[in-house]
Amino acid sequence: MLACPSVEKRFIRAHYNLSTPFYRLLWGPHIHHGYWEADESPRAAQLQLTERLATLAQVAAGQRLLDVGCGMGGSSIHLAESRGCQALGITISPLQRHWAALSSRWHRVADRTEFRCADAEHVELEAGSFDVVWSVECTEHLFDKPRFFERAARWLRPGRTMAICAWLAGDDLSDAQAQQVYDVCEGFFCPSLGTAGDYTLWMTAAGLTVTHVQDWTDHVVQTWEVCCDRVARSRVRRLASWVDRDSVLFLDRFDTIVSAYRSGAMKYGCFIAHKSATD
Repeated sequence: MLACPSVEKRFIRAHYNLSTPFYRLLWGPHIHHGYWEADESPRAAQLQLTERLATLAQVAAGQRLLDVGCGMGGSSIHLAESRGCQALGITISPLQRHWAALSSRWHRVADRTEFRCADAEHVELEAGSFDVVWSVECTEHLFDKPRFFERAARWLRPGRTMAICAWLAGDDLSDAQAQQVYDVCEGFFCPSLGTAGDYTLWMTAAGLTVTHVQDWTDHVVQTWEVCCDRVARSRVRRLASWVDRDSVLFLDRFDTIVSAYRSGAMKYGCFIAHKSATD
């Protein structure tokens, strides 16, 4: 695991309160990577990533799903619409919670979704109350990742599923690659990035059985190529300069994350794990 000690939780909250409009402008309603198989649109690629993870996790009608780091509610709303689940989304950003709640009403799934402003590392949730614990690109922002997986495993009902997509540090990094990962962590407010082996170890230590570990790097890197192109063709960087320095740094590190994926310094991983039916 590679750490970036300069990141603080207050910076993460402030980042999403300020940068959510930039995400929406540059990328759309889903604040996560797209999964490309051919020449799909970014919108289609984003939905493909959600659907691939949902299929692996066997998300089904009537299940109760916890969306950790729900952002603007994109995954929760889509899964409530397409799969008929009941979703609770949590986000550290009050702005995102408000946005997600409004969006759920717009999509007419407010009766199947709920959104709370809560810190995933401290939120209190009833043990054994969810069929799926789902998190797409949130665990990067957590300070005590092993502890989170211990708590999240308790929230699952026996026999049920955890589904995670995460930015990862590569294995056996050179000094140059480690600097790339550090620069991404600094620009995107990640206190650390774990390796695929770290995530497998944390889930196993939490009592879960890991059944799928997939490297989706080659299918998702186009996300940042598209974003870099949109920044170059728009005035969003100038707009960011009127907000604060961190917003500019965030945009400037888009090129860094592309380079990190291309060099192998970073990977993008999908993990499915199950809680024992007898727990």
